[in-house]
Amino acid sequence: MTLRSRPFRDDDLEPVLTLWVESWREVDASIDFAARRDWFARHLADAIRNGASCHVAVADPDGKIAGFILLDTASGHLDQICVATRWKGRGVGAALMAKARRLSPSGLDLSVNAMNHRAIRFYEQEGFIRTGKGINPRSRLPIFHYSWKPAISR
Repeated sequence: MTLRSRPFRDDDLEPVLTLWVESWREVDASIDFAARRDWFARHLADAIRNGASCHVAVADPDGKIAGFILLDTASGHLDQICVATRWKGRGVGAALMAKARRLSPSGLDLSVNAMNHRAIRFYEQEGFIRTGKGINPRSRLPIFHYSWKPAISR
């Protein structure tokens, strides 16, 4: 598999929205993420307009989007990291996380649904440390806050 990342383009919107719904539906089927698709489209557009960086991972040879990140590089907040179901466990998440680290080399922060055990394992394997907990303002479900800071060489 060859994977390359590139900045989000306008023609990526539909596949990114579809991937977002698919990815979140996998996490919690009790929430109608298809009904939240328009919200995420507005959220994505607002974030990009306000300076956030969205990058997609494209799988060759089919050229389809295998995943994406949405990152506020000014604050280091990783808003979204989504990987298409068929690409999970194949290094796409790690490649996207590496891209996020290059875009925000001083550190990253994120929130994750407490019941998203696969994501939590991934973040901890990637060196993130749990820094707190809270409640998701949209779903009202428990979340954990995580942070990654680069190692300091001595």
